[in-house]
Amino acid sequence: MACNSTSLEAYPYLLLNTSNASDSRSTPLPAPLRISLAVVMLLMTVVGFLGNTVVCIIVYQRPAMRSAINLLLATLAFSDIMLSLCCMPFTAVTLITVRWHFGDNFCRLSATLYWFFVLEGVAILLIISVDRFLIIVQRQDKLNPRRAKVIIAVSWVLSFCIAGPSLTGWTLVEVPARAPQCVLGYTELPADRAYVVTLVVAVFFAPFGVMLCAYMCILNTVRKNAVRVHNQSDSLDLRQLTRAGLRRLQRQQQVSVDLSFKTKAFTTILILFVGFSLCWLPHSVYSLLSVFSQRFYCGSSFYATSTCVLWLSYLKSVFNPIVYCWRIKKFREACIELLPQTFQILPKVPERIRRRIQPSTVYVCNENQSAV
Repeated sequence: MACNSTSLEAYPYLLLNTSNASDSRSTPLPAPLRISLAVVMLLMTVVGFLGNTVVCIIVYQRPAMRSAINLLLATLAFSDIMLSLCCMPFTAVTLITVRWHFGDNFCRLSATLYWFFVLEGVAILLIISVDRFLIIVQRQDKLNPRRAKVIIAVSWVLSFCIAGPSLTGWTLVEVPARAPQCVLGYTELPADRAYVVTLVVAVFFAPFGVMLCAYMCILNTVRKNAVRVHNQSDSLDLRQLTRAGLRRLQRQQQVSVDLSFKTKAFTTILILFVGFSLCWLPHSVYSLLSVFSQRFYCGSSFYATSTCVLWLSYLKSVFNPIVYCWRIKKFREACIELLPQTFQILPKVPERIRRRIQPSTVYVCNENQSAV
């Protein structure tokens, strides 16, 4: 509902009539700051598109990379690509011009796509977190590539079912006069408020609670395993080892390597979780305040708050591929191989020579093992 409206019955007309109107109490950011943020957002669009596209290409072109966890990461990258293409450029243009040029219908469509792709990305993070919990805490590695594809398909359907009602008018979506993007507006209708609460809980609060519990259990399990391996290693006397003792030592070494591998994988997903939390906690609180607090929505600082919160939420799309290349060796090597020869600074070392130089870095992994 627009801030200068007094009747709830005027809702169908408010959405269409506020397209290029400017609320007198809405204070846009200074022009130099708006242009700077728009330029940075366009750069984020390019980096997010290219980085996530590389992730998808690597998983698609390399059969060895099509493990269950990598299929989930590729889906997360694809949702970030679509978010970068379908929403970020229009937000950047609106930041510069302080005016929405793309029509009222596309306003509602862009808002729906925004929530749809964000929901899918959050669903994938939640699935990965539960998978890590089952592997490390419950010692159940049941997610194979075929099951992962089924789960991914179901997550797309559920994300659409949650985000789709906003396209049909279940909640108020304001055309940008008070924000650089179509956002949820203040309303007093109970049904609209109930839908917004459901949407925000599904996007952030419920996944955050589940992932936080999963990671706390994983941390506790990793700590206990590390202490147990350390204590057992200290109790061994190398001078009195029998053949059974040697087998026990080998098993402990294998457990230590496996624990290190799983801990590194868990650390990578934990970094993604922290990035998700930092980028989306402000946006979730902002969305609830926009719908429930007329004072906040009609305040003079709403435009500046909207700009900062939206910019932070888009940052996650750029953050993920950077984490992949930083933490996942196979992705990093594949990225280097995808570069043209003129951009490759170091010569490529043949695989046979690399094994002779670093034999300890070559491991035999089954097809279901994660690359993270």
